Amino acid sequence: MSAISKKSVWFARNQDVIRMLVVTLAIFILMSALRPNLFLREANFISMGYQIPELGFYSLAMMMAMLAGGIDLSIVSIGNLACIISAFIMQRAVAGQYAGARLAVTLAAGVLAALATGFICGLLNGLLISYLKIPPMLTTMATSSIYTGIGIVLTEGKSVSGVPDAFQYLGNHAFLQIPYALWLLIAAMAGTAFLLNKTTFGFQLKMIGSNPLASFYTGMQNKKVITKASIYSGLMSALCGLEILARTNTAKSDYAATYVFQSILCAVLGATNPNGGFAKVSCLALALASLQLLSSGFNLLRLGGYFKDFTWGALLLFVLSIDYLAKAIKRKKQKSMIMKIEN
Repeated sequence: MSAISKKSVWFARNQDVIRMLVVTLAIFILMSALRPNLFLREANFISMGYQIPELGFYSLAMMMAMLAGGIDLSIVSIGNLACIISAFIMQRAVAGQYAGARLAVTLAAGVLAALATGFICGLLNGLLISYLKIPPMLTTMATSSIYTGIGIVLTEGKSVSGVPDAFQYLGNHAFLQIPYALWLLIAAMAGTAFLLNKTTFGFQLKMIGSNPLASFYTGMQNKKVITKASIYSGLMSALCGLEILARTNTAKSDYAATYVFQSILCAVLGATNPNGGFAKVSCLALALASLQLLSSGFNLLRLGGYFKDFTWGALLLFVLSIDYLAKAIKRKKQKSMIMKIEN
């Protein structure tokens, strides 16, 4: 293969990454030009580093659900419920003034309880979707209300606070100028990329998302794979709940409801096919960075929340429209080539 052919193949395979890289750089340059004295400050980038993980974990959860050909509207509710249960357990350490091994065991119990909550909620979603054949949107819409309701009952509608300083340290400090939560997100993204590109589960999940009927007749266990994807989504949501608890020292049943829409936007902007079968973690990372740069720029420009909502909605419609037009043009070219061959 010639050097030109290799370059063409590389660009064809990475056109989504290149597109998102150009968008991210364009947003960075625009915001830097509008408010250079504030946007380019070190404090602004450090602040963004603490904010990115929240949307990042939820976007990973949404990406996995969409890759399977569905959607998960319960991710924030799962994260909040996991956050609340973990906070209740960790409060004991503060009330009893635990130290040493006893403190470490209590913190570990809180973390494990949060992850178990994410696992159970994700498992329930997966079983309802794969075995009872309830559409993913309706399933997760219903379970979202259930998980939120459980959180409200447990907290009586109030916020829960007062976790040990040792746990808060992880949410409010950094290593090599990068927040610990961001390191955790980077590790989660790397693990997800490996899972999707180097394992049998990842291959099967993509195949099922692309064509569930064909994958079933090739012997794939569609139900188990979809259930595992839902469990993964639940675990990522629980991790986000732990990150929020560590950073804010607060657990609340209705925290960050807007992240559901933003995670959908981030996943779609990051080249995840809404119909399933295709996703790139590298594109998701760039989409996450671009949205955070845009959000930070809006805050510095003192643009209100309504303008943000308008921009997110318009951006999602724009991306979906471009994707539809690109596929339509591709189909037209393929049809034209077939007609030429037949003639």
